[in-house]
Amino acid sequence: MKSQKLPTLEDVDKGKVSLDEYEAAHGEDIPEWTDKDFARARRMREVFPEIVDAFDRLRGQRGPQKKPTKERVGLRLDHEVVEHFRATGPGWQSRINEVLVNHLKGGTR
Repeated sequence: MKSQKLPTLEDVDKGKVSLDEYEAAHGEDIPEWTDKDFARARRMREVFPEIVDAFDRLRGQRGPQKKPTKERVGLRLDHEVVEHFRATGPGWQSRINEVLVNHLKGGTR
């Protein structure tokens, strides 16, 4: 019994077989959904809620705010102030906030 050679993507490029024929030969053919299929379908959250929750967390969704939220403002600062804090790496805006909070509490001026 001779085994049948599967078509390659090169065969598709050369027009020897269609992409549909290539996919079917490789077991990648997915039939079009019918109304019956859609009627049986369930939302992923119903089947795998823990997976959906994990995806939500990966997309940056957080839990409830632990501290009061900060207010977004536009603020113009001297260039040397911005460069100094930027040079300290990520989180430099939060460090500016820390300096200002310390100043309000009577820290360094």
